[in-house]
Amino acid sequence: MGQNGIFYRAFLWCLASLVLFLAGCSMGKEAGKEPGKGGMFVYYINMEGTSLVKAGYTMKNATEENVIQDLLNVMCKEPESIDNKSVFPAGVRIREWVLTDKILDIHFSSEYKRMKPEEEVLLRAAVVLTLSQIKGIEYIDFFIEDEPLTDSQGNVIGYMGAEDFLQYKGSSLHLYQPKKLKLYFANENGDRLIPEDVSVRYNSNMSIERLIMDQLIKGPSSNGHGPVIPPETKVIGVSVKDTVCYVNLDEGFLNNTCVTDPAITVYAIVNSIVDGGASSQVQISVNGETNIQYMGRMDLSKPLSRDQNLVEESGK
Repeated sequence: MGQNGIFYRAFLWCLASLVLFLAGCSMGKEAGKEPGKGGMFVYYINMEGTSLVKAGYTMKNATEENVIQDLLNVMCKEPESIDNKSVFPAGVRIREWVLTDKILDIHFSSEYKRMKPEEEVLLRAAVVLTLSQIKGIEYIDFFIEDEPLTDSQGNVIGYMGAEDFLQYKGSSLHLYQPKKLKLYFANENGDRLIPEDVSVRYNSNMSIERLIMDQLIKGPSSNGHGPVIPPETKVIGVSVKDTVCYVNLDEGFLNNTCVTDPAITVYAIVNSIVDGGASSQVQISVNGETNIQYMGRMDLSKPLSRDQNLVEESGK
């Protein structure tokens, strides 16, 4: 694959983050997970936008050029199945493509740059996996207008093949990517919050809010920072609706000996999620119950907004 291919493998998972909803591509008649006539598939994404789903495709033309155009046309329509959707967001289109010596160059419109990293990788995977089934194509190269596609660090991605994308059973694509989080833990005295920058690699099928909770329970890694959540706490569920993040924890959350002030624990969660996710408030529940006075003093019955007053000022 050459040097560009090596760059691609090295930096594929470095694309950063989570969610414009996709619109715009699929095939005329979806045949399910069995290959269509000719043994080909077209790749879509599930409705959650987290993984690839393949559907059988029946070739209508014999020449390589016509098959390429047919597949691209199919991928630029919504599928009939209500369970899947196109990988092409509205506005993203293919300007042209050129096949030379088994290398397919695809030129996209400038709107391609507006996609979120997780959208872009799924689109790229779907296109490469779909078109690389054609015998006359060995590698595929992406361009935005006439400029080569680059990764998050500015390196040219270059030639891509189906082997460059990790696949699992069920035709899902699970992407691991880096993420920087600002988490809040207790200071040395346990009476104030102190931010800690954390770099992690995570499965992009996991929500940022759930990732934040897992990292808070894991505890701090910096000296002088104290834990805020009992390590035995289990996360039952995390969801976001109408800018409110709902965090449901088990009863282990109630047995908190990490801090003496319940506000430190509660606002470590609230501040971390609001700063790192797409929510403006957080509703904490225990086994689905919100009518709780946490540690006998903190009312959890309503969603809470972040509280910067509890954060220790820098230098203190």
